[in-house]
Amino acid sequence: MPPDTLGQHGPPVDAAPLGEEEAEDLLRGICFKTGPPRTVGVELEWLVHDREHPEALVPEDRLRAAADAVRATPLDAALTFEPGGQLELSSQPKGSLMECVDATAADLAAVRDTLGRSGLVLAGIGVDPWNPPRRLLREPRYDAMEAALDRSGSAGRAMMCTSASVQVCLDAGEEEPGPLGYGRRWQLGHLLGAVLVAAFANSPFRQGRRTGWRSTRQALWADLDPARTLAPQGRLDPRDAWAAHVLATPVMCVRNAEGPWDVPEALTFRDWIRGGGPRPPVRADLDYHLTTLFPPVRPRGHLELRMIDAQSGTDGWLVPLAVTTALFDDPEAAETVYRTVKPLAETAGLPPAPRNPLWTAAARDGLRDPELAAAAAACFTTALEALPRMGASGHVLGTVAAFHERYVARGRCPADDLPDPVQESHGKGLVR
Repeated sequence: MPPDTLGQHGPPVDAAPLGEEEAEDLLRGICFKTGPPRTVGVELEWLVHDREHPEALVPEDRLRAAADAVRATPLDAALTFEPGGQLELSSQPKGSLMECVDATAADLAAVRDTLGRSGLVLAGIGVDPWNPPRRLLREPRYDAMEAALDRSGSAGRAMMCTSASVQVCLDAGEEEPGPLGYGRRWQLGHLLGAVLVAAFANSPFRQGRRTGWRSTRQALWADLDPARTLAPQGRLDPRDAWAAHVLATPVMCVRNAEGPWDVPEALTFRDWIRGGGPRPPVRADLDYHLTTLFPPVRPRGHLELRMIDAQSGTDGWLVPLAVTTALFDDPEAAETVYRTVKPLAETAGLPPAPRNPLWTAAARDGLRDPELAAAAAACFTTALEALPRMGASGHVLGTVAAFHERYVARGRCPADDLPDPVQESHGKGLVR
């Protein structure tokens, strides 16, 4: 989530109102930028915990001082902080998997060193297992977001303030059909995405209790909002489906130059264009509306895969990055994995992700679900065969292979290894 900056608090005063046809054309043009897949990026969200007492809520002034220190650290990635104080590193687009891995690993080492001097650590867990939501950022965007999401229950605050993820960013794909075509990659994202949820589920606890979900984080996203977190419905071309979905989704907020932002109820962007809002929308409003949609696969010119829980350990994050990149960008692997996950569409049924039976089983059961376990095993085998072709280092291959042996080959996910939070407050293993 981008922070509020000057220029985001309202549209330019001289901007022309946006027409309905113009909005549809913009959405079709800017959200799927096609070409041969070349670049890869990763966005890593982390909880920040006290090294000696991870269960304790870190005082706000201590978090702010640590954030200032990290901001002063030279990094290749963009650094932001989420509403609850989570730290996010967003890599620059890189020309290969290894360029992305190497740059991100260097940034993480620098961030960990800086936080360590304050007695703090990065915690790779999908949801804080101990603490309730506490919002630190008091900005118009997050005030409006909280008000809008509160209408659907408590999941919004939990997502904003206590969740963390690994988000893999890949090119949309080629215009032409085939293993690397954007239509195939769009479909692959919504089927393979459930396998990634299950294989990397790492959030079985919340506020000191087991939730009944192996990925509580994904369960929160599914419960967040009636429309905002859904994939587009139907079997339309991805561009048409996404454009229709964006315009049919309710507006989260209408930005104002001064004072609090308006939080309309049940005002779709199409209704706003047709005169239903407090003022006519402009292009900047459409751009901002796109940042308030949180489907599991979000097209932003490239594809942003948003369904993976944060991973524990120094190198846990690179496993989903390497596996996902290999399965999407290696042509042979992309063809194999598509055939592997295509039968999952029958289990998913007609409801869009993440509110369909396939995604629900992935979040609830992880790889205890036999169908998902079989798909994950095939996907990891395919990825391990593809990674050498992509120039992956021995360290990356070994890390992926170790994850496969420890979890996937045994029908397990990281959530199955996490100890009870009460016990863990003494062992501190979750945060290392």
